[in-house]
Amino acid sequence: MTDAHERMMRANEANWDARTPVHLASRFYALDENLDPARWFAPWEWEDLGELHGRDVLHLQCHLGTETLAFAQRGAHATGLDFSEASVAAATGIARKADLDVTFVRANVYDAVEALGERKFDVVYTGKGALCYLPDLDRWAGVVARLLRPGGRLYIAEFHPVLNSLGPKPAPDSGPELLLRHDYLNGGSAVHRDATYTYTDGPAVDGATDSYEWTHGLDEVVNALIDAGLVIRRLRESDELPWPRWPRMTRTPSGWWRLPEPRIPLLYGLLAHKPG
Repeated sequence: MTDAHERMMRANEANWDARTPVHLASRFYALDENLDPARWFAPWEWEDLGELHGRDVLHLQCHLGTETLAFAQRGAHATGLDFSEASVAAATGIARKADLDVTFVRANVYDAVEALGERKFDVVYTGKGALCYLPDLDRWAGVVARLLRPGGRLYIAEFHPVLNSLGPKPAPDSGPELLLRHDYLNGGSAVHRDATYTYTDGPAVDGATDSYEWTHGLDEVVNALIDAGLVIRRLRESDELPWPRWPRMTRTPSGWWRLPEPRIPLLYGLLAHKPG
């Protein structure tokens, strides 16, 4: 990883530390209400993940650990890892309040093997909005391969590159249409964003507001995993999100949200395994 990438990832770490108190108090996460970690998962994610009871499950880039708790509720030995000290502290408190036995570890995902003491896992999971904060997917895939036991599974549930290519909101001088404003394919350089306000409700972030993201097309994700020795088992594309990212989205029978036609992919799910 280059010096520039390390600098940007340190800026992201500081930004996620600053985001954490805003997210803890937000209606978006609704942590003071009925905690329902499973609401962040599509039914097809559970189908692809299979039986988790008694399995060692690692959730990379877990933030507040909301999805990590869902694995513990299904009987897994769940571990969450995140580079934000504030997020790990918050996740630990949320799990304790929910009376769930979950371990949280603070580390950069690229240092996960060492931070976890060379432990091996049955399942490694990475959730929505994680890969865009990683500059090097080849290195990431190599880390995942080292974390998995032979026969272990990786599951990615991630925002589709099409969604990431769409503008977050119309420009002031344009209509309500969503337009392609960002690269779909990896252009090599990071996109600098002002993260004064995050994807949740709540006040402005206090302090570090610089954020850097990297574009990763599906081919980059798939080929990084293949090159790391993993075998792709399934790829899904979905037109639904667990929250309404844009005002025009409508609620579906599943309780999630989709855009009016034409249908486009907003999420993808990818299942891979480590031979052995």
